Amino acid sequence: MLILDEMQARGHESLTLLHHAPSGLKAALAVHSTVLGPAIAGVRLREQDEELAVRGALALSESLTLKAALAGLNYGGGACVLMMPEAGVDDPHTREALFRALGRQVRPLATRAVLTEDIGVTPADIAFVAQETPATLGMNTDTSAITGYGVYRGMKAAARFALGAESMRGVRVVIMGVGAVGRALAAHLHREGAKLTVADDRPERAQALADSLSGVNVVSCGSALDVPGDILAPCGFGHSVHSADVPRLQCRLIAGGEHHPLTRRGEEAVKEAGIVYMPDFAINSAGLIAAATGADMNAAAEQVYQIVSRITHVAEQYSKPPSVVARRMAERRIELIGSLGRA
Repeated sequence: MLILDEMQARGHESLTLLHHAPSGLKAALAVHSTVLGPAIAGVRLREQDEELAVRGALALSESLTLKAALAGLNYGGGACVLMMPEAGVDDPHTREALFRALGRQVRPLATRAVLTEDIGVTPADIAFVAQETPATLGMNTDTSAITGYGVYRGMKAAARFALGAESMRGVRVVIMGVGAVGRALAAHLHREGAKLTVADDRPERAQALADSLSGVNVVSCGSALDVPGDILAPCGFGHSVHSADVPRLQCRLIAGGEHHPLTRRGEEAVKEAGIVYMPDFAINSAGLIAAATGADMNAAAEQVYQIVSRITHVAEQYSKPPSVVARRMAERRIELIGSLGRA
């Protein structure tokens, strides 16, 4: 009943548990909203238990609803979180079987959910899904690279509001999580002359990035929040900044590629601390835009830049936190377009 209570509180439409023993498939598919269209469901694969998978799917799907709405897409929000099979997925036939099993399991839901890649999943994996269901997006899109560039462009727009200028030259940025999105973001920031500090739960990955980009400082995940900086860019798996950690922060802006780096309580805490938070669903949507519309990297990232600029303009005009403005903008579009179907 606790899961049902959470679904009701968040406004979810459905939660489906998927299982196929031979392939090792164990997954949670959450559909938050189909008001604007079928739910785009980012597919994630990582080692986690059942409860984390379910709660992750619920949180991610709500974020996707807001992201799609704010980007002007005619899609709702969903999420499909896969638990890592006990045998792993290193064998190519095992990986194919896992994702084809996923496609076959979700095929009856093709009118409600459209699958695309997210953390731990590649376009090739989605191509396997597409062999079993037509409801896929992003097979030919490098969404991580596009998302990273979009975060960079959105960060510049947010910095104009929070720091007074959008130039990243000399700006101190702490990136937490240097997977595909974090690495892409770091490369763009480094090219513009930002002063970077990076951390990752796999220290060797952070060190490899530092070795490839001169002047990058590496710290542990536990100490990243204590590093003095202008911008904190969470790019990990979610909830990187707990509300209890907010007093440790030494930044003026939080803007990164991570879904749900803060809880609602955390958002209130950073607001009280005088830190600007640009929410994930506003700044990390370039990959989704490209997958859904076919836009190239520059066009998708420019759309993110315009979205963030519009949010900051309204936030400044009405003296409201950008996170509040962004959520209200997304919800307003859902209300208005959703009302057309009820007329």
